[in-house]
Amino acid sequence: MQVVRAFLRPGWIALGIVVIAFAAMCFMLLAPWQLGKNTATEHRNELIKTAMSTGPVTLGDLAPQGAGFRASTEWREVTLTGRYLTDKEVLVRLRSVDERPAVEVLTPFAVADGSRVVLVDRGYVRPQQSALPDVPSAPTGETTISARIRKSEGTSPGRGAHSEAGALAVYTIDPDEVARATSTPLDPFYLQLSPDQPGALGEIPLPQLESGPYLSYGLQWLAFGIMAPLGAGYFIYSEVRQRRRNAAQKNATQSSAAESSVHAASADPATSGEERDEQTPVAPVAKTRRDRVRADLRQAGAASGARQRHQIGSGPDAEETPADVRAKLTERYGG
Repeated sequence: MQVVRAFLRPGWIALGIVVIAFAAMCFMLLAPWQLGKNTATEHRNELIKTAMSTGPVTLGDLAPQGAGFRASTEWREVTLTGRYLTDKEVLVRLRSVDERPAVEVLTPFAVADGSRVVLVDRGYVRPQQSALPDVPSAPTGETTISARIRKSEGTSPGRGAHSEAGALAVYTIDPDEVARATSTPLDPFYLQLSPDQPGALGEIPLPQLESGPYLSYGLQWLAFGIMAPLGAGYFIYSEVRQRRRNAAQKNATQSSAAESSVHAASADPATSGEERDEQTPVAPVAKTRRDRVRADLRQAGAASGARQRHQIGSGPDAEETPADVRAKLTERYGG
């Protein structure tokens, strides 16, 4: 219970909350986010590979009117005949091509039979410092083009179509937003113009067929989510082991002190009951020579009796009698 109470302190509780929250984020948010991007990238690469190995077809065959956008058809190349609606042109700002700033040009394209209008991305032009660049006009009259189907990028709130230097501009390629801004009904997808086509501008290259680092990032987040609880567990184990070591050292110190006290008490004759009972009382201070002699006789006799009772073995001193002691005292102090 003492160990449990030790870990109910604010510092340890805060550490537990942080570790649990971090592990939950790794498993439920960060790792799925990166693994999802890896899955989406691999799916896109498969679509591009399929589209590049398949020849172009007419727009009506691949994307019938009113059928909407099908994800399985993205990046497929189609052909269509019609004319550009240059008066409905829109610029896409804040784009990047080959790691350099670019402005993409969107021009609606009306199919020859007049049944539908699709948005065509003609490519890009480089901006002139902060000013809008001059955009070459698209060809007039009826023309046939080839382009790849792309899905809408959508529009973030507050970043819709706006007027900039007398031109209509957007930040993302969203046919619905362009349709609203130009009052022109458009299909829900757009076409990225292929190279060397009528009206083509700077070529927008296809994405590289690489999975990117998303898989490794996802696995790293999973590893972090596992390592965080393991690290906290190791800290707890180390703390418990250190506390037990300190307690053992304290107990050993107390035991050593107790044993030292017992040994000191057993070595002192005054602490032995038997020795204390047989200890000869100290003779009072004698005032005369005769009193001193008598006191010495009494003390010597008591000491001789004690030696005779406790001495092991035999020797000359073991047979000494009170008469012998008296004779020695007489010789010492006189008659």
